[in-house]
Amino acid sequence: MRIAIAGAGAMGGRFGYMLQKSGQEVFYIDGWPENVDKMNRDGLTIEENGEERTIPVRAYHSKNIGPEQADLIILFVKSMQLSEMLEDLKSIIHKDTKVLCLLNGLGHVRTMERFIPRKNIYLGVTLWTAKLLGPARVHLSGDGNIELQNIAPEMTAGAEEIVAVLNQGGLKAKYSQDVLYSVWKKACVNGAMNAVCAILDCRLMDFRLVPEGDIFIQNIIKEFAWAAKVEDQVELDQTAILELIKFSLDPARQGEHYPSMHQDLVQQHRRTEIEYLNGYVWRLAKEKGAAAPYCEIITILTHGKEAILGVK
Repeated sequence: MRIAIAGAGAMGGRFGYMLQKSGQEVFYIDGWPENVDKMNRDGLTIEENGEERTIPVRAYHSKNIGPEQADLIILFVKSMQLSEMLEDLKSIIHKDTKVLCLLNGLGHVRTMERFIPRKNIYLGVTLWTAKLLGPARVHLSGDGNIELQNIAPEMTAGAEEIVAVLNQGGLKAKYSQDVLYSVWKKACVNGAMNAVCAILDCRLMDFRLVPEGDIFIQNIIKEFAWAAKVEDQVELDQTAILELIKFSLDPARQGEHYPSMHQDLVQQHRRTEIEYLNGYVWRLAKEKGAAAPYCEIITILTHGKEAILGVK
């Protein structure tokens, strides 16, 4: 299968490497010129288990994609870059090209439908992780999995084909009967902790010191649960999500970890995906004449921190 990795950062590097190693024909598309140039010149370097391996790859800048065609495109760009990337990908998409979205956040299917027939859209959630160490250099650690589903009901066979290809690469994919639940669940967990840790400049475990922190989290979960029901008729298990978040705060689990939004905003002074998490819930509430005060204040404070740090 000819597979295009759209967004050749940490996760794109991981997926591309694992799929290429399994014998798939993979090429990479990215908007960072230094990354693309180094990939083409020196290959993609993977660090894993104390060892280093470099594989030859072919990569294109998103504004100058070569004469390629893709059977499957896996999207790994930041949420705010999705529309631009899909516009750039038009030249490699044919009538049967499958497009799998593994982005964090909400609202991506709406964006994809502006560029791709609904029958070719697949949505997924992954727990794989990776870290970008520099241009064309990725560090891999830990285990993960993927669940995915077709958006058009008649395209189950297409989803199962993608699952099979991913599993050949050791990516532990499975077909989901209700991927929207998992998308909202992951967004809710991220919405409860990601921006908060960036605003407070703290690790997950440090949030346990916040007075009335449990009440704060419960109200965020409540707002996401309302949005999930209104938008996609998804009934989130609020109690289970609260327990999952508490579990993640444990230093023996993920507690010593700085969430991705902290890494983006505080550590690297990059724009965040807040508009596709808490900001999405806040906008939906305004559209419906409702209120989401916790998501509202988190969104405002996150943009405020972006402004203070000079992030554009």
